[in-house]
Amino acid sequence: MPTERVPMRSVRDVLRLRSAGLSLREIARCLRLSKTAVAKYLELASSAGLAWPLPDTLDDSALERRLLGGLEPPSIPYRYAEPDCAHIHQEIKRKGVTLRLLWEEYREQHPLDGLQFTQFGERYRQFRLSLKRSMRQTHRAGEKLFVDYAGQTVPVLDAGRVRSAAIFVAVLGASSFTYAEATWSQGSHDWIASHERAFEFFEGVSSLLIPDNLKAGVTSAHRYEPIVNRTYEDLAEHYGTAVMPARPYRPKDKAKVESGVLLVSRWVLARLRDERFDSLAALNARIRELLVALNERPFRILPGCRRSLFEELERPALRPLPESRFVYGDWATARVGPDYHVLVDGHAYSVPHALVRKVVEMRVTSTTVEILHGHRRVASHVRSSKVGGHSTHREHMPASHRAHAQWTPQTLLVWAERTGPSTSAVVARMLEEKPHPEQGYRACLGLRSLSKKYAPERLEAACLRALAIAGVSLRSVESILKQGLDSLPLPSEREDRDIALVHKNVRGAEYYRERDETEVGRC
Repeated sequence: MPTERVPMRSVRDVLRLRSAGLSLREIARCLRLSKTAVAKYLELASSAGLAWPLPDTLDDSALERRLLGGLEPPSIPYRYAEPDCAHIHQEIKRKGVTLRLLWEEYREQHPLDGLQFTQFGERYRQFRLSLKRSMRQTHRAGEKLFVDYAGQTVPVLDAGRVRSAAIFVAVLGASSFTYAEATWSQGSHDWIASHERAFEFFEGVSSLLIPDNLKAGVTSAHRYEPIVNRTYEDLAEHYGTAVMPARPYRPKDKAKVESGVLLVSRWVLARLRDERFDSLAALNARIRELLVALNERPFRILPGCRRSLFEELERPALRPLPESRFVYGDWATARVGPDYHVLVDGHAYSVPHALVRKVVEMRVTSTTVEILHGHRRVASHVRSSKVGGHSTHREHMPASHRAHAQWTPQTLLVWAERTGPSTSAVVARMLEEKPHPEQGYRACLGLRSLSKKYAPERLEAACLRALAIAGVSLRSVESILKQGLDSLPLPSEREDRDIALVHKNVRGAEYYRERDETEVGRC
């Protein structure tokens, strides 16, 4: 091994650090020397009667003479010049630059103390490995459930045509206990239903759900703040768990489900390659049979199998299932129209009128429509399939609309009967004689509005006169009341016949009777 004389600078540094109270090990680490060399330097200095600080007049030659006294200097291990691995890592990314080229440039700078190519490459390899470390994940029992879809599909005969069924896979973190099933799609409805069946298969719920970044589960993928699908969040809330999506482009975050998908592909789907299925139920029944064999297959190194580890470790740690199953609901947003209604599949549902022009959220299930504003439920309706219809709660209307809406033809007739028989007769005639029912309805509402200005007795009398003169209309009744004609007595039919009209231009009946007699005499 090559040797070199004792560097006086190293001796000075050893004495300085020793005076500062550092141990031999700490001095050796700081100066990149061996403990033996540090102890030797301190021994030489002690023998020469030297201590820190050294006199300013003691240069390196004088110091060497004092320390060695003409003796041969002790040998220390030869130190090679270490390559700048950070610089190498950046340069090797450039086009045309190779590791050998960088080594040759390194040897040109260090012709005497440079490393050979093999050790140069080993130094860089160790540096590169230190940049990105993979932490071995320790999964606690009942903590994580990894979920994903297998890339492989299975053909199924459905209504005379062949369809491709997707394969959902769920793997528990601590025991690797695996569940799989076939669905027609990877859409939100199938995604949610597969989770429910997986929970029932495990007979419990994990603390965390670790999905991949598919659209059914994650609306917007992000390394730090992903946005989870709203329906998926509802599922997690119902089952008392939480969703923590794997980071995009980080397959090691979901290594469990990746290995689970690989096992399902090899030990389940590969065995189905020559089988034919005429329904999705038949395929899932066969998958259940093969899952039993997969979960009871012994581990290669550890004792037991997935099922035994699940029964011993994972099942007791899972959270219990809720009493009821999750009710699937789609979420949507809408702006409330001027009629304080929102549309869902062509049917209008009311909200409080104060929310006109506001944006609201809607959760639509198979039976109900819930409407929320500011994370607070403001309306709930039974879902209707009637396109073009409307569902309106009376309390959602403005006061004026409620007053108008409470008067139906039936309630108007009841009101008219309480007022009097003539009023009841006028209302009945109005509802019958108008060409359109809405016209009669509005005329009756106008008649009722007169009851706010005039006493019920006057309105009844006005209606009686309107019937007598055959003037059954809102304008006629209103005119009678304005002119006060309701207070005048009604003429009878006999009095009307006995009224004699006296005028010089009116001959009367006697004139024609006498004329007829004269004509007869002439004949």
